[in-house]
Amino acid sequence: MGKKMMILGASALQVPAIRAAKDLGYEVISVDYDPNAVGFALADTVLVVSTMDKEEVLRQAEIHKPDIILTSTSDGPVRTAAYVNEKLGKRPDLSYEDSLCATIKSHMRKRLSECHVPVPTFFAVRSKEEFLKAVDSLSGYCIVKPADNAGSRGVVLLDNTDGAKDREELLKIYDYSLGNSRDGELMVEEVMTGPEVSVEALTIEGETTIVAVTDKMTTPLPYFVEIGHCEPSRLPAKTIEEIKELALKAVKAIRLQNGPSHTEIKVTPDGPKIVELAARLGGDFITSKLVPLSTGIDLVTASIRLAAHLPVDLTQTISKGAAIRFLQAPAGTLKELSADKELENMPGIIEVRFYCKEGDKVCGLHSSNDRIGHIIAQADTPEEAARLAEEAMKHVRILVQP
Repeated sequence: MGKKMMILGASALQVPAIRAAKDLGYEVISVDYDPNAVGFALADTVLVVSTMDKEEVLRQAEIHKPDIILTSTSDGPVRTAAYVNEKLGKRPDLSYEDSLCATIKSHMRKRLSECHVPVPTFFAVRSKEEFLKAVDSLSGYCIVKPADNAGSRGVVLLDNTDGAKDREELLKIYDYSLGNSRDGELMVEEVMTGPEVSVEALTIEGETTIVAVTDKMTTPLPYFVEIGHCEPSRLPAKTIEEIKELALKAVKAIRLQNGPSHTEIKVTPDGPKIVELAARLGGDFITSKLVPLSTGIDLVTASIRLAAHLPVDLTQTISKGAAIRFLQAPAGTLKELSADKELENMPGIIEVRFYCKEGDKVCGLHSSNDRIGHIIAQADTPEEAARLAEEAMKHVRILVQP
């Protein structure tokens, strides 16, 4: 009987992991709530099951008996994978208790604080009264977000300085963020200012190797949707070292033994602080595209090989710049989404992809789900890669009927 790997999630971002597992000779059991998930086309066994339903995933694992159970780029399934692996007595790369600290922001903040890892001032709230009290404690200027979601869903900058908003307005923000929370818990946090980066790393038997530091671009306030990334980071060398040191402390704090991590950090006037930490590969094509284009390291395959107890090589073979820019549109009906002929032959443009088609409804940019496509570029330097990607965006035609 062949070796089996159960991969939780079958979206486009999980496809590279599915392919890597297949290349290693594994039969892939693909799990996703979406019956149209693109990764299903590559899988040997398809299970239309929510990756958040840990008991049902456990039941399916007992039926199909996979040798390995993991997820690639999704937060919630990290918890499910840890739970199922623990129940089945498999290798404890991340315990279920520790997986909570890597996927639920309130657990994460508390664990990092206990380990003296710098984080913003925060409050975890579960009622309107607790929410209003937390807002008041932060002088009315704060970030509100679900404790258990990702992709900027439900994240809002709240500016109630000098009592500018009445109770009804504040509670509308509360309800919006709560509508994106799975278990009813919200975070109210200090606003951190400064450049934002993510740290892509792989931990093997408790020892963490940092592979890349990625510059991140987000939308203007009040939302915090990521609209671009660039590698390697263009921050000063001293700052990069501080960022790496902080990321290593954070990974150690959540007790990751084996597996990838994606740590988001703000470089504040008081020094780097943790935004969030995930015990998974970086999404947004950071790991699958930018890391290999800038370093030559295939971190997706490395993480799959690690899970399969195979040797892993993290030797950097190239030193290039790589950038991605995401396409966005105002709310309405998409009437045109197309690329000029010039874009086909632009040097350094690696990929142009549209997520929507003409006739689709678009709703502006409130979360990463609202982006309509992307452009990826590679060049000798990160500055040049970013310039190429932004230049390429001028050759995309987007027409929306309000």
